[in-house]
Amino acid sequence: MLTGKIIEELKEIAGKGNVIADAEKLEAYSHDETDAHEYGHLPDAVVLPSSTEQTAAIVKLANREKIPVTPRGAGSGLSGGAIPEYGGIVVSLEKMNRLIEIDRDNMAAVVEAGMVTNDFALAVQEQGLFFAGYPMSLQTCVIGGNIAENAGGGKAVKYGVTGRYVLGLTLVTPLGDIVELGGKIAKDVTGYDLKSLIIGSEGTLGIVTKAIIRLIGYPTAKSDILCLFKTPEDAIGLVPRILSRGVTPVSIEFMDSLSVQTSCRYLNESLPYENCGAMLLIEFDGSDPAQVEADLIETGRLCESCGAVEVYVAEDRNNIERIWNVRRNIAEAFKVYSPVQSLEDIVVPISKIPSVIPELQRLGTKYKMQIPCYGHAGDGNLHATLVKDPEMAMDEWKKNEKDCLAELYGITKNAGGKISGEHGIGIKRRESFGELVNPAELELMRSLKRAWDPNNIMNPGKIFCLQSNRLYRQTLYNKNMAGDL
Repeated sequence: MLTGKIIEELKEIAGKGNVIADAEKLEAYSHDETDAHEYGHLPDAVVLPSSTEQTAAIVKLANREKIPVTPRGAGSGLSGGAIPEYGGIVVSLEKMNRLIEIDRDNMAAVVEAGMVTNDFALAVQEQGLFFAGYPMSLQTCVIGGNIAENAGGGKAVKYGVTGRYVLGLTLVTPLGDIVELGGKIAKDVTGYDLKSLIIGSEGTLGIVTKAIIRLIGYPTAKSDILCLFKTPEDAIGLVPRILSRGVTPVSIEFMDSLSVQTSCRYLNESLPYENCGAMLLIEFDGSDPAQVEADLIETGRLCESCGAVEVYVAEDRNNIERIWNVRRNIAEAFKVYSPVQSLEDIVVPISKIPSVIPELQRLGTKYKMQIPCYGHAGDGNLHATLVKDPEMAMDEWKKNEKDCLAELYGITKNAGGKISGEHGIGIKRRESFGELVNPAELELMRSLKRAWDPNNIMNPGKIFCLQSNRLYRQTLYNKNMAGDL
């Protein structure tokens, strides 16, 4: 419990104005972008440190008192990773948002974890440099959250995800120690690669307060093509052929007709979607405009020869932004139709995507829901979103959602895939992850967690539980009976 004495200690560490204990103000920190009613939980206090040293002092205090600590960036996650399920202290890094250094000689930047990713990307772009690992939601998310989830996005086909660009980390461990992992170096086999272990660990192994980010030169030429196909299978089936020809696009984004139509209506946009079953949005960039144009023409011809109904070229900035705006707003458009959804981000081998698409259509019919499919087809990461029919009763939806997800995850596993490519496990997918993962692999993860966090205070209950699922469910039942949930 957070006693008055502990609250006063937190104020001494971070400053009186940087400790929130008022229930009304705590609500904003009780949820992320998942369903607040289903997953939300109030913290007992929120602390806003302004330095790594303050963060470490907070964690040491929490360890001493056995208080849960939940690291938080922007709260823009889609798996419940920043939700304080067991109450305790939320450590929000929103005030640690500085760009400390741009080091051109080493093509690196040093940035605090709370800096908004878009602000960082624009700041380095002004210097002719490029942070290529950012995700699609760059205008809301922050660097620390990107690292915690190893976030990816539309540029991952060519440039990869966040982890490829993290050279070093400043980490506050679950015991409150401060360690520097990696550095401004391109190669490092000096002991275990702890930096890579932290990337994607969802804040369960410590709090990242600063990062050294690798930069590259900003591409000066860019062009996109929008390819329309009769069926989703035609569109998806072409992706492996594009990638096998030696031309590497920046991105290959897939949108089924339902996704495109819904987003266009939401934006009052008029893309030529009426007679197509799916679209591929393919982007190229580079430093040589002639080469970018040649890659675009070659890929466009391939699409036409493989059944594309139309191929549209968008070379100017306005048309490129129009097309990408449709892709970026699909999720928001479906929220207007129905705010009750389950946003999934399965990932399968690229060659398996054509066999998964018909399964999504079958599941939608079976469970009486819309399942629009869109996402990063170039790396096998599909956002198959379960959307509740507004007329469906909530009890029926809950049962159908659970059964549909079980089938979807089973199909994904059988295709050699995983249940999350970029959103993470968090709370939302924890039970399914525990059922699908190899028990020996799960126990290795638990062993790491116990070794790093012996008091289990650092974002407890995320990804997996330290005890068995049966014991965990009993724990939740006991808390519920005691009125704590």
